[in-house]
Amino acid sequence: MSAIHPPLRRGRIRAALVLGTRPEAIKLAPVLRAMSASPLFEPMVVSTGQHREMLDQMLSRLRMDSSRDLAVMRDRQRLSGLTARLISGLGEAVRADEPDVVIVQGDTTTAMTGALAAFYEGVPVAHVEAGLRTGVIGNPFPEELNRRLVAPMVRWHFAPTEGSAANLMAEGVDPDQVEVTGNTVIDNLLWVLERGEGRSAFTTSGLRRVLVTLHRRENQGETMQGIATALGELAGRSDVEIVLPLHKSPAVRDALLPILGDHPRVRLVEPLDYFDFAATLDACDLVLTDSGGVQEEAPTLGKPVLVLRTTTERPEAVDAGVALLVGTEPGEVAAAAHRLLDDRIAYGRMACAVNPFGDGRAAERIVRRLAFDLTGRTERGEDDLAVA
Repeated sequence: MSAIHPPLRRGRIRAALVLGTRPEAIKLAPVLRAMSASPLFEPMVVSTGQHREMLDQMLSRLRMDSSRDLAVMRDRQRLSGLTARLISGLGEAVRADEPDVVIVQGDTTTAMTGALAAFYEGVPVAHVEAGLRTGVIGNPFPEELNRRLVAPMVRWHFAPTEGSAANLMAEGVDPDQVEVTGNTVIDNLLWVLERGEGRSAFTTSGLRRVLVTLHRRENQGETMQGIATALGELAGRSDVEIVLPLHKSPAVRDALLPILGDHPRVRLVEPLDYFDFAATLDACDLVLTDSGGVQEEAPTLGKPVLVLRTTTERPEAVDAGVALLVGTEPGEVAAAAHRLLDDRIAYGRMACAVNPFGDGRAAERIVRRLAFDLTGRTERGEDDLAVA
C-alpha cells in the first residue's frame, strides 16, 4: 500500500460522492456515514437525479442530504442525451467544489460520467464495487461497457470480492490500486434491518412468498412480457403470493401491467422505500430478480435467488449455490421456481445463509484506505477514523 500524501488545502479530505440512482444511494450511504463520523473527511453528495422519484425517496429515507442536484432526468430520454448532460453538469460541479477525491459507485451512466468528469479535471477517482464483469460488452446494457470504461480512469478500485479483483488485475490494473472490501450493500442492509423501521409488502400468512424485481433494459419488451407470463403461471398455484414492486420506467410498466395487473395472487406495488424493501426481502421465501444488488442482499438473509438474466457479473453467488442463473425463457423461469417451491431438499441447499459478498464492514475498509493514501494517517492509535 503506497500513500499519496498530497497537500490538503482545507486540512480535511473533501470527498464528492456522486450518485444518481437508488442503488447508488443504497451502496454509498455507508461510505457517507463512515466519512461523516471521521474528522479527517468533509464529504458531500452530488446527485445527478438520473432516477428522480426513486432517488429522492431513497435519499430522504437514508438521511442523505445532497450538496448539489443536477436534475438531469428527462422523460424517455436517450442515453446519448443523458450522457452529454451528465458530463457537462458533473464537470461544472467538480470545478466548483474542488474535491480531493471523487467517489463513484457501480456501473451506471452517472458512475461512468462522474469518473470521466473527475478525470478531465485532474481529480483522483475511487470506484466502489469495482471489477464486476460478465465478459459480454452489451449484456447488461449499458452497464458492462460503463464499468469497463471507468476502470482506466480510477486510482482506487474497491472490489467487493476476490473474483472482482482478479478481473481488474487481468486487465492490467496495478494490484496496489485494488483492495477487496466486500460490498457496501451488505453494510446498509444490516444497518437498515437493525433499525426495524421497514414494513413488509406481503399481506398473507401461510403462503409461499415470492418477491420479484424486474427493470433491466435488455429484458424490456417481449422478453419481459414472457417473464410476466411465467409469473402469471406461477401465481396460478394456490400456495403462492407474489409481490412485484413496479419500476418507474414506462417500458417496464408497459410490459408487466397488461399481463399481471389484474391477477389476484400478484401484488404489483409502487416502488418500496429501502426500509420496506429490506423488510419484504426478509419476509419472503424466494426471490426472482434481474437486479444486481438483490443478488448480493438475498444470500445474507438465506433467500434463494433465481436470476432472470442470461449473464451475471456476480458469479460468486452462483458458485456458492445460493443463486441460480435461469435465463429469461418463460418455461425455464416457471420450472425453476416450481422446483424450488416443491423440492424441500433443493430449496434447503440454496437457503443456506452463505454470503460471498462481505461482512458488513466494507465502508470502514474504504474510508481507512482513502485516509491512509491521502493523509498517511491510519486508525492505529487514533480515534479519528472510527466509523458509525
